Amino acid sequence: MIAAIKPAGSNTRGLLAYLYGPGRHDEHLDPHLVAGFAMLGMPDPGRDEHATLTELGHYLDQPVRLRNSEFGKPVTDHVWHCPVRAAPKDRTLSDTEWGEIAQRIVQAAGIAPDGDDLACRWIALRHADDHIHILATTVREDGRRPELHDSGIRVGNECRDIEKDYGLRRLKKGDRTASRRPTQAEMHKADRLGWEQTSRQWLQDRIHAAIPHANSAEQLLAYLEADDIQVKPRRGPSGDLLGYAVGRPGDLNKDGEQIYHPGGKIAPDLSLPKLKARLESSAPEEHPTAQRNRLSTPWHQATEALDTLHAEITSTSTDGSGDARAQAHITALGELIEATAQKAPANHRAQLRTASARFAHAQRSQIRAEDRAAHALRTAARDIAHTATGPDGSTLAALTAALLWAAILAARWHEAKGHAHQADAARRAVQHLQSAANNALAPTLTELEARRPGEGTHRTLAHDVRAAVPEHAERILADPGWPALATVLADAEAGGHKPHQLVKEAAAQRELTTARQPARVLITRIQHTSRNPAPNRRAEAARLRSTTASAFNASPLGIQPPTGTAAPTSQQGRPRR
Repeated sequence: MIAAIKPAGSNTRGLLAYLYGPGRHDEHLDPHLVAGFAMLGMPDPGRDEHATLTELGHYLDQPVRLRNSEFGKPVTDHVWHCPVRAAPKDRTLSDTEWGEIAQRIVQAAGIAPDGDDLACRWIALRHADDHIHILATTVREDGRRPELHDSGIRVGNECRDIEKDYGLRRLKKGDRTASRRPTQAEMHKADRLGWEQTSRQWLQDRIHAAIPHANSAEQLLAYLEADDIQVKPRRGPSGDLLGYAVGRPGDLNKDGEQIYHPGGKIAPDLSLPKLKARLESSAPEEHPTAQRNRLSTPWHQATEALDTLHAEITSTSTDGSGDARAQAHITALGELIEATAQKAPANHRAQLRTASARFAHAQRSQIRAEDRAAHALRTAARDIAHTATGPDGSTLAALTAALLWAAILAARWHEAKGHAHQADAARRAVQHLQSAANNALAPTLTELEARRPGEGTHRTLAHDVRAAVPEHAERILADPGWPALATVLADAEAGGHKPHQLVKEAAAQRELTTARQPARVLITRIQHTSRNPAPNRRAEAARLRSTTASAFNASPLGIQPPTGTAAPTSQQGRPRR
């Protein structure tokens, strides 16, 4: 059950005319009262042909007019409006049940506390099966104004209790981190203009898409302007940016003027202060070992940066800094998913874009992010956003698999912290990232399975797997992806790596207990870590025996085995140890 308190107004009669009227699309059927502050003698234009809207409006406004006459200064924001809607597939409630629910809502809000004879006047009107509208005038019978601070939170909590008491669908408790729901007027306008999204939804997607391209709020606004979005900055006398609003081209008011929306009214994380904290956080000192990453492509760097997310999310601290760092990494993860969606090959973008949109709510919670902590992830996202070349097949497969695992960790962290909406958003993103990871890996699997090693090599590699991860070995060997994994391990060994060590390291990066296809999980991880050959004795001996040791053929996996040396294939197995 959803109760959405609307901004205050001053025209009681006007709102009544809409509620009792046919609606914008003739959707209002049989409007009538189901509850009110004093039903006896209440004029109901929906049931009494002699009752009028003006009469009902005057009845509700009586305390307002009395206060205005006594105090001199008129009250101009006295109309309180709260639609209350049942969830889809809920049973149809009776008028009596809706009346009881309305009574509980106004009590929780502070409009009419239980046992308060001098409370505000209110009515509950029904003109559809699945919802009611509560209208109140916020001047009490004693002339005082009601205490409505945090009424939305109290009403939300009461809705959760109502769902339990009436056997309705149990919705998640609100935490003020969700984007604003589109209004009926916004949805009707989008439908009228043939838009798939309302203006605020459309602008939210555009701003989120622009964030990986910017290092400052000024850069962000410039990027939006270049994308033909109408931008209206608010500056101080010194020229400093104090706020901003954006508008969708073609979204005009009745006078033909552009409609603008402040960033904070589009989504909670798009206000200027939050964008500045997110974009302009200082970079930490670079770790001495970071130099090696500069030799990698932005795609490889992104996969490596994701390795830090696991440590940050699973770390514990007594001062709460761990939560702030974890939230920062989850926020930056959303930027990385968005950047990857923009630059991935065209046939992979749809699932990644949907995953990015679904993950948006997981990027924000009531925990304030320590944005500086996620500098590596955020830098990786920006590097990808600015790169001109896309990844090859195995590199994309490794990155999407890493993004999938990171989103799973984010969902688990939010769930552990009691962030129901964020956990749900992350889980919905996981579904699309799973599809994207499967699609990215499919061509590589086909190529790897065609080059599967011989039986002798298979047996030896199986021994390596059992030695490295004995608790998962049988599931890995029974996985349909095992032949492809064996090829990856054989190629890596030809490049100088130790197969059992690669498997052990990969399993430490991504726990395998919950993996449905553990061999596939290991393939992408090992492809990434073994892309640079690491010399060892066996590989060195093979190179010395080769008559063409200086000639290399590029492998589809990024491994370059000597052409004169027989790499493990289905025609030649390696000797058993």
